[in-house]
Amino acid sequence: MCEFVIRKGTEKDFGDVLTQIKELAEFEKAPNAVTNSISQMKHEKNLFDFFVAIQKGKMIGYALYFFSYSTWVGKSLYLEDIYVRPECRNVKVGSRLLMKVFEVARKEKCKRIRWQVLKWNKTAIEFYKRYGAEIHHEWLNCDFDEEGIKEVLRKNQK
Repeated sequence: MCEFVIRKGTEKDFGDVLTQIKELAEFEKAPNAVTNSISQMKHEKNLFDFFVAIQKGKMIGYALYFFSYSTWVGKSLYLEDIYVRPECRNVKVGSRLLMKVFEVARKEKCKRIRWQVLKWNKTAIEFYKRYGAEIHHEWLNCDFDEEGIKEVLRKNQK
């Protein structure tokens, strides 16, 4: 039996969360994409919240989320990441983290929960489908990194 607890994350967890964010980026084949830092997380801590899964004093997973607004439905919760270390999967850690996020959404009267999943991550897709998630295949991400933002503004100054 795998004993673990889920609790609200705190600023003291930022280091462990950032380590796992980097593990997730490695898994998602984007190891150099993480530019976040502990100091940035501290500075921006009012923009997000998270839960952590703890086993024998060590973090084995997390779920990080924030609130957003959809013009179509209203207040929404965006699940940025849900991650469980590989050696701790298949024992309901991800399920319990996900349920905590759903509880927050209900308590906060959110009209929707949204997140993304890579189309090649079949394990995650099946996990989400077991809960009845609607997986869309029409929408594409549109991103600009910090340099891209500056470049667009520079090019479009009048």
